[in-house]
Amino acid sequence: MASNGTSSELENGNNLEKIKKQLSSSSSGRFLLQGPLLKRSETLRNWNERWMILDPTSGRMEYKIRRNEVSAKGSIYFDATSTITMSPVNFHGLPKYDGCCFYIGTPQKKDYFLCAETPGAAKAWVSTFHAAQLVLRAHKEAVNSLAGSTNTTSGTVPTVVAAANATAMEASKEIEAAMKVSLRSALGYVPNTAINQNQLEDDLTVMKETLRVKDEELSQLAKDIRARDSTINELAQKLTETANAAQSAASAAKTLDEQRHILFAEIERIKRDAEKQIQLTLLKVKESEKQVTDLTKDKEILLKQQETALQEAQLWRTELAKAQDQRAVLEASLAHAEEKARVSEANADAQVKEASGRLEAIQKEKDELLSLVHALQSQLHRQHGSLSHEDKLESHSGSGSSSPLTKHVDQLEERADVDKACVVSGEEVQLAVDQENIRSVDVREISPEGEDRGSFDVGVVAPP
Repeated sequence: MASNGTSSELENGNNLEKIKKQLSSSSSGRFLLQGPLLKRSETLRNWNERWMILDPTSGRMEYKIRRNEVSAKGSIYFDATSTITMSPVNFHGLPKYDGCCFYIGTPQKKDYFLCAETPGAAKAWVSTFHAAQLVLRAHKEAVNSLAGSTNTTSGTVPTVVAAANATAMEASKEIEAAMKVSLRSALGYVPNTAINQNQLEDDLTVMKETLRVKDEELSQLAKDIRARDSTINELAQKLTETANAAQSAASAAKTLDEQRHILFAEIERIKRDAEKQIQLTLLKVKESEKQVTDLTKDKEILLKQQETALQEAQLWRTELAKAQDQRAVLEASLAHAEEKARVSEANADAQVKEASGRLEAIQKEKDELLSLVHALQSQLHRQHGSLSHEDKLESHSGSGSSSPLTKHVDQLEERADVDKACVVSGEEVQLAVDQENIRSVDVREISPEGEDRGSFDVGVVAPP
């Protein structure tokens, strides 16, 4: 299907190129209609004579101020829809121009008012304009026929162009006759009494110039006739090409028709699919409406829950404010407790330092006490040795002297007791001098002021 569409587009393009070539080549064999016309100016509305040149194959008319000028002063464009007609009103105003005026309405919405020398010349101009409009309409229909949008009613382009050229040639004869009438009226307007030799010479000069111009026009006409013969041959060849192009256009139209049927079938299928899709969409819309209703109910429930949650949040905010107040109180208490802890820690450090000093003093006193205990022990050993020696002597002396020995022993014990009771500074100390016969002595520390600062026990080895 895509390949067929591409080939048809190529054929249409080729046919369009052929038509363009035909249009351009058909314009080469045109006949230009020339002659004088009175043209009313747009601003001052004055009537000025202009030399008009009409090309019936392009719908364009140029005008000059004089005939022998090279460049044109202006142009008048018209198309197949322009209004060109004879006017029943004499725009000029002079009686001699009755029935000689005609009107042109251009596609640019610009109006032109023109007058010829005779009514016949004016009709010739209007008929040539109408022939040119037929040529323009044939051009347009030839282009539109490629797409099959319109049917050709004006005929083929070469035929219409040939008819327009023939009309222009006939119109030129009428215009030449009008020019001769105008020349005669100009020559015959002067009274016979005023004619003299100089005026006759001037008239002869004008007539010679007119004849010379006519000879040039006849020569040009002969050239145009010869060109017309060659144009007819070219037209025959172009007609053949046009027939081929029309056949190609017909085949392209057939292809387009087949593609159109295929597209119609595709469109019908798409319509059925669309109807099914619409039904499914309606079902989905109903389901969506039901879901919207459910969601609306859920939304109301959620709004109630939101209100409850907001109330709870307000209560929690109140509790949080109370908790924050309690937290502030606790923080103040904690700061106070920390301050007391720091004070207590400082007091404890002072007490520890004081206890450490006292411990060092006690250790020192302990060392002194130990030295004293060692001295007492050595003294006790000496006394024990002397007592052992005296016992031996008494055993030799007999039983009669037992009472004095006992007394001496009692004295020794008292003395030992005196030596063992000593006042020292420090805490209670227990020392094991001998595993046998050890007793404790309470030693109290007496301050220089006489106060009792404590007591401690000192182990003393009793004599055997």
